[in-house]
Amino acid sequence: MKIISKNKKADFEYFFSDSVEAGVVLTGAEVKSVKLGHANINDAFCLIRGGECWLKNAFVASYEKGSAFNPEERRDRKLLLHRDEIDRLEGKINRKGFTLVPRKIYFKDNKIKVEIGVAEGKKLHDKRQTIKDRDIKRDAEREIKNYK
Repeated sequence: MKIISKNKKADFEYFFSDSVEAGVVLTGAEVKSVKLGHANINDAFCLIRGGECWLKNAFVASYEKGSAFNPEERRDRKLLLHRDEIDRLEGKINRKGFTLVPRKIYFKDNKIKVEIGVAEGKKLHDKRQTIKDRDIKRDAEREIKNYK
């Protein structure tokens, strides 16, 4: 599994309770651009509309060797999920404070997949605790490295 882009900010901003793997509908030029690593999901989010799941605001750079008819870089992209998965996700995000956030985009068996997480926003004190835990872990790793 080769990770193309990871949403690091999402781990800091949200608590994740569940995750689902989804395929993405892309054009040929977009697939070539993603294979080159020109994709970013840092500002992206997911939306369920009309019984379908959509990836919104994800950046896929236009393929430089493509034609003049390359699609927009931040267009809405349909996610491929089974009906029962969409219904389960919709039931979870209808609760107060939950949303769908893309966590990473990667290759799996030569297909481009997106991992979507059901997320609940962190409060300010939770973010401070995350920073504190991260600093403690970094210091411990530094001490172990210097000890050797």
